[in-house]
Amino acid sequence: MNTIPPLYDYKPTCLLCKKTYTTKKVRSRYTKVSLHESDFCPQYKNEEYDPSLYYICVCPHCGFSSSNKFESAFPPLTIETIEKNICDNWAGKNYCGIRTKKDAIDTYKLAIYSALLKKEKHITIAGMYLRTAWLYRKLTNQKQEQRFMKLALEEYIQSYMTHDFNFTQMSEIRILYMIGELNRRLGNDEQAIRYFSKVLEQQNNTIEYGIINMTRERWYEIRQDRQMVTLD
Repeated sequence: MNTIPPLYDYKPTCLLCKKTYTTKKVRSRYTKVSLHESDFCPQYKNEEYDPSLYYICVCPHCGFSSSNKFESAFPPLTIETIEKNICDNWAGKNYCGIRTKKDAIDTYKLAIYSALLKKEKHITIAGMYLRTAWLYRKLTNQKQEQRFMKLALEEYIQSYMTHDFNFTQMSEIRILYMIGELNRRLGNDEQAIRYFSKVLEQQNNTIEYGIINMTRERWYEIRQDRQMVTLD
């Protein structure tokens, strides 16, 4: 009996050059989550089959990189900008096979650059920064993890201010929680409390009770940490 392999061939069409290519994705039966951290970072029973390693598609033909969250349309003049800054300098490295965490980080950086040039939504860019931070966390590179969490935080704030998360899977209460949690992880307790307060103000107007409970837990952790500092 043949065992179904964890990775399968996925054939996306590049949004930019319109060429189809073959890359890898992880079959869902292999993505067993053991737990989620407080910023939703998933820990997998087998990290080798972490689907975030293959979240980004990198076109081997032109270098344009994207996720399935990218808009299909390009704002005026962005195609020319991308071609000049990415395609004309593309060395043709192939990310379509098996990826390590370091390979995956490279793909996220390519996709973030593509997204910035394409003027993608802040919420889309925030998600890629956050996933990059998660990968650095799993590599125990705290300096880079903190750097990308800060970048994710800035984009989440911009998304909240411009409401560009509307009509996406990200709700207002969830984005408020993320802003609070990233501030907490970065040591910005006052800002974290400010945004956690905004979450709790909506507790009677939401069905996302899990977010409310997580917010209360984070608030309690901040209070506990402050008490420990006072005792020291």
